[in-house]
Amino acid sequence: MKEKIIVQANRYADSVTLMLVSQRVQQLPGIEAALVGMGSPLNLDVLQTLDFQEEISAGANDLIIALRGRDDDAVQNALDQMEALMRVQGTSSSGQAEERPKSLVQALAKQKGNLALISVPGVYAPREARKALEQNLHVMLFSDNVSLADEVELKKLAHSRELLLMGPDCGTAILNGVPLAFANVVRRGVIGIVAASGTGAQEVSVQIDRMGQGVSQAIGTGGRDLHEAVGGIMMLDGIEALRQDPETKVIVVVSKPAAPAVAAKVLRALSESGKPSVLCVIESKGGIRGNAEVTVARNLLETAQKAVQLAGGAAIPQKSADQAEIYGFASALRPEQKYVRGLFSGGTLCDEAMAILSEKLGLIYSYGPLDPAGQLPDPNKSFQNTVLDLGDDFFTVGRPHPMIDLTLRKQRIIEEAKDPEVAVILLDVVLGYGAHPDPAGELVPVLVEARGKAAGGSGGSVVFVAYVCGTAGDPQDYNKQVKALQEAGVRVFASNVEAAEFTAGILEAAQGGGQR
Repeated sequence: MKEKIIVQANRYADSVTLMLVSQRVQQLPGIEAALVGMGSPLNLDVLQTLDFQEEISAGANDLIIALRGRDDDAVQNALDQMEALMRVQGTSSSGQAEERPKSLVQALAKQKGNLALISVPGVYAPREARKALEQNLHVMLFSDNVSLADEVELKKLAHSRELLLMGPDCGTAILNGVPLAFANVVRRGVIGIVAASGTGAQEVSVQIDRMGQGVSQAIGTGGRDLHEAVGGIMMLDGIEALRQDPETKVIVVVSKPAAPAVAAKVLRALSESGKPSVLCVIESKGGIRGNAEVTVARNLLETAQKAVQLAGGAAIPQKSADQAEIYGFASALRPEQKYVRGLFSGGTLCDEAMAILSEKLGLIYSYGPLDPAGQLPDPNKSFQNTVLDLGDDFFTVGRPHPMIDLTLRKQRIIEEAKDPEVAVILLDVVLGYGAHPDPAGELVPVLVEARGKAAGGSGGSVVFVAYVCGTAGDPQDYNKQVKALQEAGVRVFASNVEAAEFTAGILEAAQGGGQR
């Protein structure tokens, strides 16, 4: 075998390009392992996981090319192909090299607009966002790893100019019917969404669509907007925008865990909007009470149900878990199999699952736990019941988001399945624009391999449970994705809530006599 690692200093490539190049290089003849990515600490760890022996020094803005093949010719061919693929990603659909603007000023000279979508490394993102705001452009700041201080400063500037600063780490928006970043194909309607959560907005919009209603606008704020330091600046501005929007008849607000004082301000703004509203703050534990104008929902599915009812539609009820099925799965487990490992690509789907599981199973460990007592010392090593958002900043520095590139999750599935104490592996599969073109196709071979290595190879049977967030109109073909997972033995549910409750049921049954 021949191994080669190259570090190219200060060569940045966007996550989509890296995903496509990595996937195609891995498929070349004679290549056993390949990683093309930025030099994040996580990617350096991945190199070790892939058994690359050479120790290297690389920063988050350096490009790493790591190849292992059967001989020198295979590796050199892969290097040549990689450079060609990197160039191809800079061409237009007609095959002609694109003359891409190198600055915001050049872009505006080429095409006028009123919104800038910014996706550059976090260290540069505040500067570019500030330039856009100063040009009186709304900003969708897709970049993560932006400091809290920069976020507050940018949002204050946007507010002073009556502009939206969606982000940082804003993954989803639908403005006037135009989907931005990660968004699903949903029908237009009268329900407006403001979300401090990307997959929270996706889940609610998807469920609304399934119930026959539609979305007028979906405004993302970034996941930290309801933190005490930020104060809900963009959430409040988003509510005001929907209040003024004639197409919006019902307002929905979704947020990850929020500072109580900020949540109270949001509730007050909704109450004064003059429109019926639904508020869902994950893990609020009943601390937020609704009123005549605002309905408080416990989870994302209930949020969609209540919004649809307020819009005059009929909600699809949540299906109760089949107890016979639960005990069937539990009875196949070995006595030592007693824990769940949740591997999510969506942050709010992860938080929602943790909230449901913790009610049934107690403390849930994570890199971003709902209970500080559950903080993992090392995010790369799970402990007991562990649920992770693999889209967290820790995991995405210098590498594509897990909705785009499934490499990290596939590796983690194998590792978790080997643990003899793991009973259930819980997954989300998020479809829509920007997401991987065939996530089920990527996951199924890994799930088959993981099942063969389950419970440390001791003959135990790990249970795979999944929720597919998508609609019939999504480019990945929702029905095809669900069918592929089901045929691989995955138990697929129609909502994240149902998947999490079913998982908790299996573990409760196993611990309480399901193995009799």
